Amino acid sequence: LGKRVEAIVLPLEFLQQFKASDFSDAEEYEAWKVRNLKIIEAGLLLHPVSPLEKNDSGAARLRQVLKGAFDRSIETGKNSESMQVLRSAIMPLACRSVDAFPSETCHWADGSPFNLILYQMLLEACFDSNDESTIIEELDEVLDLIKKTWPILGMNQMLHSLCFSWVLFHRFVATGQVENDLLLAAENQLAEVEKDAKTTKDPLYAKILNSTLSSILGWAEKRLLAYHDTFQAETIELMQSVVSLGVLAAKILVEDISTEYRRKRRGEVDVARNRIETYIRSSLRTAFAQ
Repeated sequence: LGKRVEAIVLPLEFLQQFKASDFSDAEEYEAWKVRNLKIIEAGLLLHPVSPLEKNDSGAARLRQVLKGAFDRSIETGKNSESMQVLRSAIMPLACRSVDAFPSETCHWADGSPFNLILYQMLLEACFDSNDESTIIEELDEVLDLIKKTWPILGMNQMLHSLCFSWVLFHRFVATGQVENDLLLAAENQLAEVEKDAKTTKDPLYAKILNSTLSSILGWAEKRLLAYHDTFQAETIELMQSVVSLGVLAAKILVEDISTEYRRKRRGEVDVARNRIETYIRSSLRTAFAQ
């Protein structure tokens, strides 16, 4: 396209570059156009990196143009009138500065949580399409390619580690909770998250961190508070991984000053011992009550 990728709105460029003849049938082509328009809507109107004023005329114009495009199929192609109208509505919003300084970067996919959703979808490429619980051998190469999207998505190493932790954990849960290597990989990523959480005071990162780790911890504790019912002798190795993951998530939450864990804290706490003792007492009570 002859431009830096950060300086263009990719779905807009796709709409201009691809034609109906590039698709197997008209239905596929129309669905593809709608997906690209939805991405534009999500990135610029629903989840912009900088909040929009209620009476923003540029946003109102883009909404109107998109509504027309959704209601009636637009003609794509670089020279079509409808695409020129769409471009003229998109670019002023995409080129808004996120601070007081001019920027050559287009902001169409770096608003939260839209950017995180897109990034997590990209990270799904790290798994074998023929075996959903297996990480591909070319992991490092694929991650290097995915990281090239950081300027577009507003990502960084801290957010990557947190997102990848969640993707690995979620893949373990979604594929039957049997592949222990996925939990171990998630724990390794969380170890990086632990380092990051100690060094940043970014409120958005803290919010994402709290939400992600609370979900992981909640899942782990649901299984560990009655572990006699959850695990058997043949799954003891898996139990160890769940304990490690849950304790690490709890430890990070305790150390994160933005969370309820920290606000309720009284002095220094041995998180690992505290959580494990809680799991043992709770599970024993449950076992004796049966």
